[in-house]
Amino acid sequence: MTNEIQNSPRLATVKTLPTCFPLLGLTAAAIHGQIFKSQDRFDSKGRKIAGNGLAATGAIIRRGRKVLIDVDRYGAWLAGTDGGAK
Repeated sequence: MTNEIQNSPRLATVKTLPTCFPLLGLTAAAIHGQIFKSQDRFDSKGRKIAGNGLAATGAIIRRGRKVLIDVDRYGAWLAGTDGGAK
């Protein structure tokens, strides 16, 4: 059971994630913006807008309406690494 606890990811909601990185001054609204821009999307003229890469790290976990963030992968994405994404 100890291995299961050690291997489980640290998860936070959008509302509680800023407390994990207090020095960055993140807000829930800023995190919502990062999640919205995490994947490629298209503008009104059909041109592709590149995403910020957050979705590719696997840090965003959606279960119904609930959005959870893997704190370690999010931190790696902030630091500029891929966080072990495949």
